[in-house]
Amino acid sequence: MTVSLTEDRQGLSGDDRSYSSTTSATITANEQTPLLESDTSSITTARTISPEPGQNIHDAAENDAEHPPLGWKRGMAIILSTWALIFLQAANMSGISTTQSSIAAELDSYQNAMWFTSSYMISMSSTAPLVGRLSMVFSPGVMVFICSAWFAIGALITSVAPTFGVFILGRVLCGVGSGGIMTLCMILVIQLTSKKKRGLWIGLVNAGFTIGVSTGAVVFGALLPVIGWRLLFGSQAPLSLLAGLGVALSMPRPSPSHHSHDKSLFVKLSKIDYLGALSLTATITSLLYSLSTGTPFPLLLSLLTLSFFLTIESHHPDPIIPLNILSSRGVLLSCLSQLFFMASRWTVLFYAPIFILAVKGLSPALAGSVLIPTNLGFGIGGLVVGWLHIKRSGSFWLPSLISLFVFGCSLFELSFVSNGEAKYGVYIAVVFVNGLCTGAALNYTLAHLLHLAPVKEHFIVTGLLATFRGFAGSFGTGIGGGVFSRVLRGALTKGFGGLEGGLTEARKQLVTVLVGSPAAVWQDGVLSEVERQVAVGGYEMALRGCM
Repeated sequence: MTVSLTEDRQGLSGDDRSYSSTTSATITANEQTPLLESDTSSITTARTISPEPGQNIHDAAENDAEHPPLGWKRGMAIILSTWALIFLQAANMSGISTTQSSIAAELDSYQNAMWFTSSYMISMSSTAPLVGRLSMVFSPGVMVFICSAWFAIGALITSVAPTFGVFILGRVLCGVGSGGIMTLCMILVIQLTSKKKRGLWIGLVNAGFTIGVSTGAVVFGALLPVIGWRLLFGSQAPLSLLAGLGVALSMPRPSPSHHSHDKSLFVKLSKIDYLGALSLTATITSLLYSLSTGTPFPLLLSLLTLSFFLTIESHHPDPIIPLNILSSRGVLLSCLSQLFFMASRWTVLFYAPIFILAVKGLSPALAGSVLIPTNLGFGIGGLVVGWLHIKRSGSFWLPSLISLFVFGCSLFELSFVSNGEAKYGVYIAVVFVNGLCTGAALNYTLAHLLHLAPVKEHFIVTGLLATFRGFAGSFGTGIGGGVFSRVLRGALTKGFGGLEGGLTEARKQLVTVLVGSPAAVWQDGVLSEVERQVAVGGYEMALRGCM
């Protein structure tokens, strides 16, 4: 029996995408039919496919899809440049926790210190959907360079910021570039690797991300007293530009025959759902601002902009997030699972160094080093499951469920060991297990989501998952930061009020300083011994509330 299958393989970009074709495949259900070699060019090819036992025709066709030969030089350039961008992006997430005290002191912004991270995470999560859509117009290499340029501009503005407002502007621009970088890295993996190796490469991308998160706090904490926070941020600009240029120049050239069938760039740009992207960004920003500050008006505004966004998406011919994809139960639940799961993870990443800094009284560099074991577990978990288990397309529902369950147990245990009397080794072991489960869960859930979605929608759902992942970071730092600040402020106010002399004006000022600067707990001359005990107890209470 012969079945004719036409598969519309939509590439990542328009005029400059590295490969894209409409593949016409003739499939013969005969076990002895050989798998013919296909052309490596991006023009339309015909091939005969014999599915393996237990594999459906659709998966056999997708497995046989050819990827452009890069060569080891191009491949290494793309890998190293991409890893550099991932490192810079991830280091900015954790590094701010060890530099926050110095920045807040110089800019006199103790009360608003939580926005150093929240502004970055909110802009990062808001950018991912638009980047995913623009990747279908421009080539991935061009998009990576554009995102790296945004990141570089933000880093420069941050480094010279004279006020809190300018500093936040720089963080927002860095977040815009970072959101695109993370989405594009996943898209490049799907585009340039085969299905059998996809799990391993996703694990490697996650490993690069976790190396940046874990070492970022250590590097920032170690370099802070040497070069200062301004040069620390400013030096990231040239590194980001060079890495982005490395990816752009190393991507393979598109086939000349492909351009004759493409629409003009102006037509493609005119069809992008800009109103949808703007309303989605407004919804995310207002929602997170409301939840982190406890202000009701932005919450009502987010509901209004959400209604506007859904109306636009339901009528736009090329929506930023196709509602038919998001309305799929499997896709929607996978994205929501990613949201709440990673939001919990970010409370660990951001507040573990603060715990070591404020409760244990160690230096910023040592406080940042607590992220090494948890992110080592993260990298090991993703690599192991990608190398040994995720070698096929299919459902990974049960492994995803098991890894998420163990993650929840480790988080519950972490709330009990986040105190000054707990043994340091026990705390390290718990955060390691937490990271191990996180890496495995991220790899399993992405593989399961790609199984649920049609092949032609893989790029869209990947960007969608990256959006919820970045949104989770905003939840974890924004909402968690709001809870942490309120609990800490209440505990400090009550604790200082119970001391001899009561809550004096000097102690009210101390509350403001301690909320924005965990390093002040152990600075000489700032607190008396009795006041330090109150401050440590307040941080312990706030950390338990976040976990």
